[in-house]
Amino acid sequence: MEINDLTAAEERVWRAFATGAGVDFREGAEGDAAQGDGWGPERTVRAAVLRALLLNGPQEQGEIAALKLAGARITGVLDLRYATTDHAVRLSHCFFDDVPQLYGCRIRQLNLSDSVLPGLTAATLRVDGVLRMTGCRFHGPVRLGGARISGALFMDRAQVTAPDAAEPALQLNQVTTGDDLWAPELRVYGEVRLTGAGITGAVNLHEAELYRPGGTALSAEALDVGADLVLRKARTRGLLELQGARVAGRLVLSRSRLSNPHGTALHATSCTIAELWLRKGTPVEGAVNLRRSQIEVLYLEPEMVPGQVRLNSLTYTALTPHEPAERRLPMLERDGDGYVPHAYEQLAAAYRRIGDDQAARLVQLAKQRRHRTTLPWYGRLWGHLQDVAVGYGFRPLRAAVWLLSLLAVGSVTYALHHPRPLKAAETPHFNPVFYTLDLLLPVISFGQEGAFAPDGWYQTLSYVLIITGWILATTVVAGVTRSVSRQ
Repeated sequence: MEINDLTAAEERVWRAFATGAGVDFREGAEGDAAQGDGWGPERTVRAAVLRALLLNGPQEQGEIAALKLAGARITGVLDLRYATTDHAVRLSHCFFDDVPQLYGCRIRQLNLSDSVLPGLTAATLRVDGVLRMTGCRFHGPVRLGGARISGALFMDRAQVTAPDAAEPALQLNQVTTGDDLWAPELRVYGEVRLTGAGITGAVNLHEAELYRPGGTALSAEALDVGADLVLRKARTRGLLELQGARVAGRLVLSRSRLSNPHGTALHATSCTIAELWLRKGTPVEGAVNLRRSQIEVLYLEPEMVPGQVRLNSLTYTALTPHEPAERRLPMLERDGDGYVPHAYEQLAAAYRRIGDDQAARLVQLAKQRRHRTTLPWYGRLWGHLQDVAVGYGFRPLRAAVWLLSLLAVGSVTYALHHPRPLKAAETPHFNPVFYTLDLLLPVISFGQEGAFAPDGWYQTLSYVLIITGWILATTVVAGVTRSVSRQ
């Protein structure tokens, strides 16, 4: 392109390029890029001119050429598909008439901060430095799938609006960065896709709003984060999909509002997470699915747990904050898979690790009671007997209470009415306490039961004591055996 083909605005940009000087058309004029479609020729630059500069622009010896432009209206398509440029590019506070085409492009550094664009097509883009889209407003899909960014990706305060598009609004699938994905206060109306992305640093979505009711708000299957994944004070309307993700640091959902009332709000199955924080916010609206995940520290406040959870095969080392077992157990009772033994074992193990054996026993007792509801009628009957007698082995003092109570009843009764001896000449001296013990204890014999024979109502009482003794002994053995095996 010849220099004499340029407008006054374009010539100003052309001359500044060689020395890397900036051109700012906002001086003394309207600065909001949202009004860019009304800017006149004094602030208009053709995309073809920018393309020519980046591919074959003038350079001065001893100077570093760069494209630094602010407050311009860029007309036409900025087409850099498969191009390679060694120049840094800053197109801030600009208004783009058409979607830039950067597919397969390699660029030194790209800054589009506070610009307004109808979308962005930059799949497999390679940036040797930082890609900055701070405060950008996109009115169509942003396609960055497979991009390779050596530095950080900045999308703080950016807004992407494409709720009716047939494709995700923000496509970051298979993106890799050498640093953070920094996007606090990001607003996306449509799906955000982070599937298979590899973020060396942290993912910061503090106070982000991801809005896709009835669909997937964030799709991040197999996401790999080298530090923290922060969604503190975030608002999601739709599914938060994290299946198979790996978070080396914390997954922070503190003070967030996750909402998908008629489906799953958080799907984090088969994940590996160092710490998961779900606290200090409103209860999750929708189900939470953590099946098969491995979490070192689960920071979960009971108030945050929704009406339905799925915890089968979830493993965690520590559960905080420390809460009484009575406040944790309702979570297990709301499992959508029904009775899940593994969930009870995990909770009991967490209590044992911090030395709260009483809470661990309560969880084990609750597990047996829940299991009882799945049995046929005869199994439920036997379970009730074990529960009443010894609390499935976790209430061992109950056996002593029952034994002492029955011993007292029998001793007093037979002390007031001695049973008749079978052989008067050979009968030992009658002792009501040991006679009752002979009836109650099925194995030990004190020689009293075989020497005396009660009749009438007292005989019926002896049968009751014998049957009760056998039931008590059997339930004690079954319960204690179960308790010991848990240790």
